[in-house]
Order: sequence, then structure tokens, then C-alpha cells
Amino acid sequence: MSSTAPPPTRIGGARARQGDRVFRGTATAAGTAILLILAGVTAFLVAESIPALTAPAEEVPGGEGFARYVGPLLFGTVLAAIIALLVGAPLGVGIALYLSHFAPRRLAYGLGYVIDLLAAVPSIVFGLWGIFTLGPALVPIYVWLEANAGWIPFFAGPASATGRTILTAGLVLAAMILPVVTAISREIFSQTPRLHQEAALALGATRWEMIRYAVIPYGRSGVVSAAMLGLGRALGETMAVALVLSASGGVGLNLISSSNPGTIPANIALNFPEATGLAVNTLIATGLVLFVLTFAVNFAARAIVNRRAEFSGAN
Repeated sequence: MSSTAPPPTRIGGARARQGDRVFRGTATAAGTAILLILAGVTAFLVAESIPALTAPAEEVPGGEGFARYVGPLLFGTVLAAIIALLVGAPLGVGIALYLSHFAPRRLAYGLGYVIDLLAAVPSIVFGLWGIFTLGPALVPIYVWLEANAGWIPFFAGPASATGRTILTAGLVLAAMILPVVTAISREIFSQTPRLHQEAALALGATRWEMIRYAVIPYGRSGVVSAAMLGLGRALGETMAVALVLSASGGVGLNLISSSNPGTIPANIALNFPEATGLAVNTLIATGLVLFVLTFAVNFAARAIVNRRAEFSGAN
């Protein structure tokens, strides 16, 4: 006589399915909250910017209209961020390659920890370092550049006597984005499939050739993402630039003189406490311009990363 026993109850499976539902709901709520916050910030910026965007030109601070007001600030913001990216991104990628493929393990661990700690340093500390240490140290270099490379528009001079220039601000920003670029690039390079590296070495490639043809192509999209994250921080940095940069307004490519364009975040921080009426709306409108610029940078970075999405280390 045979009897059919009921199937065992899968308690673990039920718990797993319940956990999946909780996780799915939590993730969905978090994603929805991000979209709602972004929509709320956008609505606030647009609503508060309309008075400045529609006001007569003579009523906007500066008396020449909003476009003339925000133009030099937008130029200075982009210029300082580009300087930071040109200096910080290659340096960060180089440090990441050294830590992931050249440095001894103990040294790599220690240096990686120190670099990660740089990300926790407050921006005002970087600003104080820039104004009291880096700026004065760069003055002799600026004088030399004026004397020997003054025919280049970037170094036409007259050289600043304090070092509080757009170039100094860009170098401070480069130091600030260095931990972000290095940390992300290091993790990406460390995930390069070991088989790819060993295959390149087995074919007779040197270590540099292995890095060039196996490691860098694998991590290219990650490096782009790291660089764009660093660029986003450079675009939005406030206190460090406000302390270091001696802004005089206008648009110019001279990087070593005391006549420097301002930046949008620093201008908002310096002028908002005393602003009233339409001046407040104008500052918020410049914030809207910065918001749109940052969104465009992130959108472009995502497009670049998606173009590399077909490359996989497993292919």
C-alpha cells in the first residue's frame, strides 16, 4: 500500500520571495522619491527664475539684462571646471593604474586609503590651502610664465601678486576631484578579467602593452563616468572657489592675471546674504543655468557610457 506524501513546505523559498517583494518595493520607492525631489527642485528653480528672466534689462543687477549677467559667470564656471578636469582626470587615472597594477599590495592599500580620505576633507579646507599655500607658491611660476610665455593668451599677464587666479582655482578643484576619479577608476581597472591580462602577457606583450590593450579598453566607460562625476563636482563647487578666486567679472582667457571671471556657485554664495527682491531671483536663475549645465554634462556622460555598453570583459 502506497501513500502520497504532501510536498514539503518551502519556508526558505517563501521568505526569499517575501524579501524580494520588500526589496522591490523599497527600491521602487527610493527611485520614485529621487524623481519627485528632482521635479520639485526643477519646479522651484523655474518658478523663482521667471521674474529675473522676464524683467527689463535695466532692472537686473548690472543693468544689462540677465544674459549679460550670467554669461561671464557661466564662462568662468566652465573654464575652472575644464582646468580641473584636464589636470585631475589624467592624474587620477594614472594613480589608479599604479595602485591596481604596479604598486605592491601593502603600498597600494595604504595609498588607496589616503586618497579615499581626501574625499572626506571639507571644501573650505581646500580653499584655505589654496589661498594661503598654493596661491603664493604659484606666484613665481606665474611671473616666469608671463616673462617667457607671455605671447600665449593664457599667460599674457600681468601676473597676479597674490596667486588668486582662475588657474589656481582650477588646480584646487583638480585636487578636489582627484579622489573621485582615482577611486572609481581603480575599482574598474581591478575588475579587468584576469584571463585577458594573462593572455596579453602570454602573447609577448609588456606590462604597459597589456594595460594599453586589455585594461584601459575594458575600463574606458568607467573612466568616462569617473571623469564626468569629477566634472560635476568641479562645476558645483562653491566655498573653495569663493575663497581662492579673486573675481573681477568679464570674459577672458588670461589664466594668471588678477582679472578673473567669476563662477556661478561662488557668486551665489558671496551675494545671496545681501540680496533682496529681484536680485534674489537673479541669483536663483543663475542656479537654474548651473542646474541645466550639470544635467547636460551628466546626460552626455551617460550617452558616452551607453555607446561603450556593448563592450564586455566576457566577450
